Amino acid sequence: MTSFQHRSLQKELLDGNNIPFDHIRMNMQELDRINHYLGGHKITLAGLKALLNDIPAAEKIRIVEIGSGGGDNLRVVKEWAIREGREVKLTGVDYNAACITYAQGQVQNEGISFMHSDYKAAQFPEKPHIIFSSLFCHHFSDEELVYMLQWMRQNTQLGFFINDLHRHPLAYHSIKVITRFLSRSYLVKNDAPLSVLRGFIQRDWERLFAKAGIAPFGCQWKWAFRWLVTYLHPHEQHGDHI
Repeated sequence: MTSFQHRSLQKELLDGNNIPFDHIRMNMQELDRINHYLGGHKITLAGLKALLNDIPAAEKIRIVEIGSGGGDNLRVVKEWAIREGREVKLTGVDYNAACITYAQGQVQNEGISFMHSDYKAAQFPEKPHIIFSSLFCHHFSDEELVYMLQWMRQNTQLGFFINDLHRHPLAYHSIKVITRFLSRSYLVKNDAPLSVLRGFIQRDWERLFAKAGIAPFGCQWKWAFRWLVTYLHPHEQHGDHI
């Protein structure tokens, strides 16, 4: 019997070493499609807009994604910035060298910088205005996440946001069926349902932010079974916060 009471501690296959590049590429392509069709990219843009709500459109914004994978989130941000006439400097950071190689090889990612690094060791010429992650936090233990939250607060001028999974039976069984029939990647077939089990319920976020000593913060449920978690530095606070 699968339990949803607590976060799973089982590691995903993608967190392993020596995965062939072709397998990484298929995984990144399928995750991009999942983000598109299940609304993940829209949630990323919602988080960005929440933090930029009161920032003049003429100001150049430095945005960093940690755990940037194939760069699809940053590509969507770039396309949004072009449509809105916003000037942005976009940087993706990922520990997996194959993900960086894949992201750098995508024509759609032209103009986006990618950095092969553990996020904790990443060095930026100027402090980013915003740091965000999408489907990244669930890869970490609670203790690691407390550090990550504090790191993002310390390394941003405006704040940070997180787009990640809601741990829920319907989300688990749905993605298991979807990937069984529509995915060709063994990584996606294995990791997508497991990602849900490693995901979060609202009280998880409340506990993690309390341990990190960060308040207030925003926590909104989004379709399909995602959380949009936002933090604005005190002089920029607005919106629904906990």
